[in-house]
Amino acid sequence: MTTLFQVLGGLGLFLFGMKIMSEGLQKVAGKKMRQILGMVSNNRFVGCGVGALVTSVVQSSSAITVMLVGFVDAGLITLVQATGVILGANIGTTVTAQLIAFNITEYALPAIASGVLFKFFLGRRKWIYVGDVLLGFGLVFYGLGTMKAGFAPLKHDPNFVALLTKFDADNLGRILLCIMAGTAMTMVLQSSSATVGIIMALASQGLLNFETSAGLVLGTEIGTTVTAQIAALGANINAHRTATTHSLVNVIGVFIVILFFPLFLKLVVWLTSLMGMGPPDVVIGGQRPNIARYIANFQTIFNVITSLSFLMILPYVVKAAIWLTPGKEREEGLDELHHVKYMDSKFVEIPSMALEQASLEIKRMGEAVQLMYYEVIQSLEERDTKKLSKWGKREDALDILQREITLFLVRVMQGRISPEESKEVRSLIRMTNNLERIGDATGDIAKLIDELIEQNLYLSDDAIRDYQELSHETLKFLTLVVNAMKHGDEEIMATSRKIEGNIMRMAEKMKESHLYRLQSGVCTVDSGLIFVKILTAFERMGKFCYNISQAVTGVR
Repeated sequence: MTTLFQVLGGLGLFLFGMKIMSEGLQKVAGKKMRQILGMVSNNRFVGCGVGALVTSVVQSSSAITVMLVGFVDAGLITLVQATGVILGANIGTTVTAQLIAFNITEYALPAIASGVLFKFFLGRRKWIYVGDVLLGFGLVFYGLGTMKAGFAPLKHDPNFVALLTKFDADNLGRILLCIMAGTAMTMVLQSSSATVGIIMALASQGLLNFETSAGLVLGTEIGTTVTAQIAALGANINAHRTATTHSLVNVIGVFIVILFFPLFLKLVVWLTSLMGMGPPDVVIGGQRPNIARYIANFQTIFNVITSLSFLMILPYVVKAAIWLTPGKEREEGLDELHHVKYMDSKFVEIPSMALEQASLEIKRMGEAVQLMYYEVIQSLEERDTKKLSKWGKREDALDILQREITLFLVRVMQGRISPEESKEVRSLIRMTNNLERIGDATGDIAKLIDELIEQNLYLSDDAIRDYQELSHETLKFLTLVVNAMKHGDEEIMATSRKIEGNIMRMAEKMKESHLYRLQSGVCTVDSGLIFVKILTAFERMGKFCYNISQAVTGVR
């Protein structure tokens, strides 16, 4: 029983340490990580390099994959671009195993002590994040050492040794059994790094040989793709294809290695021996001190070779993913608008991820506002009550999205976030509120148009022309700010000031012209009052769009 508690306790410390360290690194990286991912070029090699760099920094391929699925779903990057980054992320995630392979357990407690000092006693937010990284780093190695100590007595347990002997990868059937076991462990733990840590702990105690460890590691490569599949649930077809591409690359890579398994192991052993390492299965003091490095190198070499190989044939990989995931893009329905799509409460404690999710949700909200505006504006000329009837549901959906996004961002703000992140939260909330206000103003116009149709009232030709000009100028402003939110354009203030000024001047001039038409009897009083209210609604929308442009550029 003591052994069981020691192993599970060590695993718990390891997983907790990985979580704290990964979150700390993501907080340190902050917005830069999202900006780098958002600027992925069409060059597949650049994308691969970006994926490897960012993943090695934040120590979480799952976080990167989830973010990429969201980017593809939102249309910010293409499937081909995302695939290049995923291939790089596969390489970057192997850095974790390389770190674990260093036998530095004796530094675990000093790292934990330093992390606690930075996190709880220095007070400054920057040092708190550094403390998270050090504390997580220490817990990872302390947990690994605890697991090793827990596994040590099992070397003398004939039943446990007999169980593990069934996994000895000495034939194809047992290799496949190892892969299935590694896949299952990774799916349960939701962390390939944790599974590799357990494999290393067992192997270092002599309970697993190198061949069996390698087979289990291949299983982790398949199991880790489950995270992307879960993230793609409920997303669009391209997001599903992104997850399928990730699975396709890893599964095909694993089965190619199976065909050349003995040769691949010899390659890993030869390359590792060039580093001055002794044989993998050599025993010193009852332990195998070298095997962890061989396991780490096996994972790294596998991912480097497979990622670079698939990078050369990337267009064909993407075509295969499209073929395996048939379907067409569909317009988001009104019912779907009533629910958040990208935000997940489990990421609230990771500001970099949470803010990216909120940003994607706000961009989605902006697109919904654009669609609502277009349908309402068109309905006057067409006098189409069918188009007009949708505005109420769309406004309800916008109200729900505003509430959910604001609650989510408030929860983020209540955690430990940097001043830069705090400023971003305020900007995102301001965008959300002003998008909702634009929706309200559009709803007001819809009510006024409905009133015109219901009372069989008509605007004069001059009023119709004014309406078209002002609605077009407002649409131009709305399109500008929504596109700026999507692409992070911080150079729109000059254009925003110009368009807002145009809207204000045009509305005032049109109100004056309307008074002349009333005096001359061209317009009726009833339709004229409605027209003035419509002009006022356009003015309000101009102010709201200007507020959004300020939030996008960080002015306020």
